[in-house]
Amino acid sequence: MDKVYVFDGHNDTITRLLPMGAAGLDGFRSGRPDIHLDLPRALVGGLRGGMFAICVPSKAADGGEFAPHPITTEEGYEIPFALACDPSDARRFTITAMGTLFRLIEAGEGEMRLARTADDVAAAFRGGPLAVVLHFEGAEALTPGSGSGLDLDALYVFYEAGLRSVGIVWSRPNAFGYGVPFRLPASPDIGPGLTPAGRELVQACNRLGVLIDLAHLNERGFWDVVQLSTAPLVSTHSGAHALCPSARNLTDAQLDAIGASDGVVGITFHVPDLRADGRFDPDTPLGEVVRHVEYVARRIGVAHVALGSDFDGALIPNAVGDAAGLPRIIEALRERGFDEPEIRQIAHENWLRVLRETWQP
Repeated sequence: MDKVYVFDGHNDTITRLLPMGAAGLDGFRSGRPDIHLDLPRALVGGLRGGMFAICVPSKAADGGEFAPHPITTEEGYEIPFALACDPSDARRFTITAMGTLFRLIEAGEGEMRLARTADDVAAAFRGGPLAVVLHFEGAEALTPGSGSGLDLDALYVFYEAGLRSVGIVWSRPNAFGYGVPFRLPASPDIGPGLTPAGRELVQACNRLGVLIDLAHLNERGFWDVVQLSTAPLVSTHSGAHALCPSARNLTDAQLDAIGASDGVVGITFHVPDLRADGRFDPDTPLGEVVRHVEYVARRIGVAHVALGSDFDGALIPNAVGDAAGLPRIIEALRERGFDEPEIRQIAHENWLRVLRETWQP
């Protein structure tokens, strides 16, 4: 049986490596036990491409770094809402993180490629370098120093530097929209819709051919994007709200809209967004991932579900472990009854289709 190769809809590895300096870059190439994704484990796991996210850290109310520690409730959990971040700080952090990513690719000696086109991604599945898609998880770096409006010049500059995917928000408000809190049980229907700058961002990304990521966006913002966007709808790392009532997950109506647009949902591996009880239990079986894949496939079709691990930004089930564990998910899909063409769709072909449809300015 041929090996199944994977495109992963989301990882936070670059953001995780940034504080490690040169040791982080060296460790990514040779292997580091304290991260989920590095080149050796990507090779073992069949990972040939993915969205490499840059997410600007939040500040706590006292000015220190935001620490998202869950508070257990009788019904589930909640994490205090993150504050909006300063756009000037966001741009500085983002440029530094991009520099780290570019140096990582350069030092990879041909093992990695910054993917600017869908052909760059497709080449990875024919034996080419690992396809790295530059993704902003939250669009704060695209605002001017005043923190209001869209800095269109900055968007074009980042696009020319390789930006191909933008999440409108992380789980906090910004100049473009309103992110959902980390909370269970909770509805994503919280807060206002897109701001005028958010609407402008959607239209500008459509013109350029930049993927718009709906992960972390609240429901009113989601429906604003549905009305505005001409591209397939995408949530890079989410689950089904019907199975796990986290505010981060997608309702059936949202899933239906994504399917109708010929879009895709990358199923997260984050444990509290998989389990119905929201428990932060690393011994959660990997069947919970498959359960969400199966639900979305049945609801809107296998052509609209994929994988979006959230490696290095989430609590991953021990049964998966890290990028080397991806074949265990593939095998679990087989055991659940998915055939080989369907598995290839879920593993990478659905992502490739959506990228081809989206990255055409």
